[in-house]
Amino acid sequence: MIEIAGQTYLFDDPVVITALIGAAVVLLILALLIIAIRAAGRSARMAAPLAQHMQILGGHVQQLGAGQEQLRGGLQMVSDTQANAQAQLIQSMEARLQAVQQNMQDRLADNATRSARSLSEMQERMNQTLHGSSKQTTNSLTQLQERLAAIDKAQDNITKLSGDVLSLQDILSNKQTRGSFGEIQLHDIVSKALPANAYSLQSTLSNGKRPDCLIHLPNPPGPIVIDSKFPLEAYEALRRAETDHQLKEAARAMRLAVRAHIDAISSKYILDGETADGALMFLPSEAVYAELHANFGDVTRYGFEKRVWIVSPTTCMATLNTMRAILKDAQMREQAGAIRKELGLLHSDVERLVTRVGNLDRHFGQARKDVEEILISSEKAAKRAGRLHDFDFEELAADPVVSTVVPLTKSDA
Repeated sequence: MIEIAGQTYLFDDPVVITALIGAAVVLLILALLIIAIRAAGRSARMAAPLAQHMQILGGHVQQLGAGQEQLRGGLQMVSDTQANAQAQLIQSMEARLQAVQQNMQDRLADNATRSARSLSEMQERMNQTLHGSSKQTTNSLTQLQERLAAIDKAQDNITKLSGDVLSLQDILSNKQTRGSFGEIQLHDIVSKALPANAYSLQSTLSNGKRPDCLIHLPNPPGPIVIDSKFPLEAYEALRRAETDHQLKEAARAMRLAVRAHIDAISSKYILDGETADGALMFLPSEAVYAELHANFGDVTRYGFEKRVWIVSPTTCMATLNTMRAILKDAQMREQAGAIRKELGLLHSDVERLVTRVGNLDRHFGQARKDVEEILISSEKAAKRAGRLHDFDFEELAADPVVSTVVPLTKSDA
């Protein structure tokens, strides 16, 4: 219980309780206010540097705002620049695309023109080629027809030639006709290689033998005989041989036949003091000649020993050309004396000509001298006549020739 202003209040009185509570609340508020004031002082003391920092921070924020504003201006400028560059790039790309498109169009047009021209030229060439091919085909067909006609003609000639070959075989099968064939061929070769006075056919030797051809060579070596007979039967047997035995027998017969013919030529046509120290055996067949030199070397060597030289149409022509050179050289030697005599006479004529030319030159020199003197006299006479014509007697008086003239004077009467 509490007594205030003469009034007593109990602690359990609600008013007292409420008043106590109100006083406690007021005290609490005062305490809190004091505490808040103290805290505000501390806060103010603490907020001074914070305010300073906030002021600095505000300055920085302001600078940051200005920088942001500058950055925004720069970004705007960059954006504008980029936009302008992009616009220029787009315009440049559009221009380039247009140029490329125009260039492509020009190239396409040029290619189209070239393709059209090439196609036209190709078509023209194809037409020309087809025309030429048709013309060539026509020419080829014409030539083919001509060649077929020539082949038909050649076939007829071959048929005729086969008959001639059969006739030639018939001729060569007979020794007498074969000898005539060899003589004809030999005469044809000799007549082409030598002059007519350099050989004689079927002339008679001192032993009574008549060679097919006698070449009149000077001594040495002297006249040389050419025999045109040849053993063809042995060669034909050699060609027809089918077995080794037949081949050996035919080769032996060939050797014997050729050796016998060489011995006959050596004994009949090589005469001391009358003919050359050798003779020629003419084979009108190149095949027989090749066979002898290819497979019968002993036979050709035997011919060399007997001084009988085997010749074919080809080698005979070469030998006759050599003989022609020998004959020409002999004729030159025979005419050497006459040539020397003519050269002596020519030398005398040349000496006389030189003498006469010298005399003529002296005469011409004297005549030239006389003419020069005549010209000098004529010039003097012309000058003198000119002075007389002009009545120039003073000059005539000054002339020493004229001063010797005796003047005309009057005689004293």
